Amino acid sequence: VQLQASGGGLVQAGGSLRLSCSASQYINSMGWYRQAPGKQRELVATVWSAGSTNYADSVKGRFTIDIDNPKKTAYLQMNSLKLEDTAVYYCTVRTLTGIEAWGQGTLVTVSS
Repeated sequence: VQLQASGGGLVQAGGSLRLSCSASQYINSMGWYRQAPGKQRELVATVWSAGSTNYADSVKGRFTIDIDNPKKTAYLQMNSLKLEDTAVYYCTVRTLTGIEAWGQGTLVTVSS
């Protein structure tokens, strides 16, 4: 399965960015992880095809993940961005056939 992620960039603290991740197969779940310099990769958010979601405590109330099943695409809306949100964000997918895959990372940089 192939993933195509987009939407990273440079934004000032308090600003917003929207990440998207499209899969080449239908999705059971999709999520984003992030890895900041010198830190371990951490789960940010997950969405399942039925619409249920899960968030890291650090992003609850600021980030929203949703899914467009026909488009095989998930979106991560990131609002009220903080300096500590700076990281490389990786999307990951589990397809309906049970395949897991990772997309290329997209860099999100939050400046003061």
